[in-house]
Formats: sequence, C-alpha cells, structure tokens
Amino acid sequence: MKDKDSLLQNAGINTRLTHIGNDPFDYHGFINPPVVHASTVLFPNARAMETRTQKYTYGTRGTPTTDALCEAIDALEGSAGTILVPSGLAAVTIPFLGFVAAGDHALVVDSVYGPTRHFCDTMLKRLGVEVEYYDPEIGAGIETLFRPNTKLVHTEAPGSNTFEMQDIPAISAVAHRHGAVVMMDNTWATPVYFRPLDYGVDISIHASTKYPSGHSDILLGTVSANAEHWERLKEANGVLGICGAPDDAYQILRGLRTMGLRLERHYESALSIAEWLEGRDDVARVLHPALPSFPSHHLWKRDFKGASGIFSFVLAADGPEKSRAKAHAFLDALRIFGLGYSWGGFESLALHAYLNDRKVAKAPTDGPVIRLQIGIEDVADLKADIERGFAAASAV
Repeated sequence: MKDKDSLLQNAGINTRLTHIGNDPFDYHGFINPPVVHASTVLFPNARAMETRTQKYTYGTRGTPTTDALCEAIDALEGSAGTILVPSGLAAVTIPFLGFVAAGDHALVVDSVYGPTRHFCDTMLKRLGVEVEYYDPEIGAGIETLFRPNTKLVHTEAPGSNTFEMQDIPAISAVAHRHGAVVMMDNTWATPVYFRPLDYGVDISIHASTKYPSGHSDILLGTVSANAEHWERLKEANGVLGICGAPDDAYQILRGLRTMGLRLERHYESALSIAEWLEGRDDVARVLHPALPSFPSHHLWKRDFKGASGIFSFVLAADGPEKSRAKAHAFLDALRIFGLGYSWGGFESLALHAYLNDRKVAKAPTDGPVIRLQIGIEDVADLKADIERGFAAASAV
C-alpha cells in the first residue's frame, strides 16, 4: 500500500477518491472495508487494559470502519487528524467547545449557517463566551475587531444563502498574529474544490451529510485539524463522547468514491442555470460566486478549483409587501424541485431564505432570496420547472 500511497499523492482527484481510505488487502482483498460495530473492546491482559496500548480501546474512540473514513478525509484535507460526529452542526459546535472558554471573545462571519448562529447566541452565551459577527467581505480589516481575549475566528466561504466569499488567507494571517485559532465551514466546496488548511485555516469543518453522502439519507460531520491543533480537537471530542456511527461512516466512504464525478455535474448544471437566470427580467440578481458579475468573484477565482450546486437568486418584486407572496407562489408551482432543507443530494431543492437575523451583512432589499440546490437532473427539465415558478410569481 505504501507504493500506492505515493502514487496517489500526484494522481487526479477521481483516482484519489477511488482509492483513498483503506487497503482492500487488509480485509482479504474485499474492496470495501467491513462495518465493525463496537462498544466494548477486549484486552489480552490486565497490563494492556491499564495502559491502553492497543489500537482500539472502546467504540467511541474509533473502529476500523470509522478509521477508514478518517484516513480518506485526512488524505483529502491534508490534515493531521479527523474526527467523525453525528451531524454537520455537531462538526461546528464541538470545535467551538474545544477551543473557547468563559471570558473569551470569538469572531463569527455574519453570513454564517443559521444553526451555528443559534448555537452562538444561546449555548455559547450561557457559557460566558462573547460572540461578535463580522462582515464576510472584511478581509485583513478584521484586525480592528481583535481584542486581547479573542481566541477564535469562524469563517464560512461562500456564506450561507447569500454566498459572499471571504479572503481566507488574509483573515488567517491576522488571526494567527493575534494567537487565535481559525475554523472554516467548507461544506460548499468540499476539499475537492478548496483545501482550507492550505490557506491558513487550522480547523476544517464539513457536513458530510451533503456531497460526500450524495443521497440525502445520511447525517454525518467531519472535523479535520492541522498538526498544531489536532491533539486538542481529539481531546475535546473524547471528553464530549460524541462520535460518528460505523454504518454511517461506511455509507459516506462509499459516497466519496463518486463525489468528484457528482460535483462536476452539480457545478456544470448550477452554473448553466445561474447564467440563464442572469438574463431574465424576473430576476433582480443572481448570487453565485462563479459568475464574473458577483462582487467577490475574484476571491473564488483566485482560491477555488470549482463550485458546487447550490446558489441563490433574488426574485424581482414590486415592493416588500409582495415579496413573501411572490416567493411562496414561485416555490409552490415547482414540480421537479422539492421544497426541503439541506442539499448535496442527487435531487434538486428550493427554499425561501429568511435573513432577518443578520447583523452586518444585511439581506437584499430588491426581492426575496430563493436558494436553489441543483441536483443531477437534466438542465432543460430544471429550467422548465423554474419557468413554472416564474409564471406563478408573475401572477401575484
């Protein structure tokens, strides 16, 4: 396997996704690793039990199945270690709990994933951590927000629902000068299109529920750390006793094998639809980082290798009084797009994004924000479905 490992380092992404994570000859040549269910692990003698010198000691500390997925993620992220947790939200909250304490100050991007904001405004507040939200486009200007007790900077690029890009290298450089840890929710791009640790991030977060799964039926999150922060992340995870299940890890490992191919389809189809939407009178603007017209497109072009299948557009409205009604009419007319949360699966989804919780990066005022997850259906059929939505909205 060592010869194969060295070959894979320079191989293409789909070749790597096909082969990383486990050696079939560790399991008698079977292609996929077995699903090992475990709580109790036996020790050969009392001395081994006391010193815990063997590789596996208890189910919460890993099994061959979960290790296979962690090794695959480490290969993709370039990380020193990865933990598996039961959801994408847990992948955010666990490193927060591991790296901040009462009296600390944390900087969180204002375009953050909604449940992350809720966690910050409730649990972290009760624990005595002060959270300050910053403009996603602040870049190196974030330096003015640092205090002596600023311990953590949380980034997300592009931002949830409005897709602002962030200058991750500039923010990371400032944070490190002040001794703060930098976290990034990288679910949108996956490590295929952006590797946060290569750009100064310390902790890379991913909701494997999305593209690694690809089938809208698994909840799992991964958190990957660089060498400097790995031991503390691992300790926090062990103390909290939160771990991913082997069945889910097995399914995510299977999903990884085709993730590159699926991402190509999501990317191509979503960009095609975004470009089409830009030319329509019933669209005020399109919020997609890969469009040259998008304000922070230059950061996407500089740092990212691709784009995923989720973006938003602002539905043109004649005033705020009609905004919600037009959004609901548009959504209710859809037949191929489902109305549902999450994304990254094979099916297309749509929702009306509510952005009233923003502090700095205010919501668009020229109409309701409609978020689209573009699946792997044929683009012509998706466009026809969107046309149904526009027809219904125009009748309001």
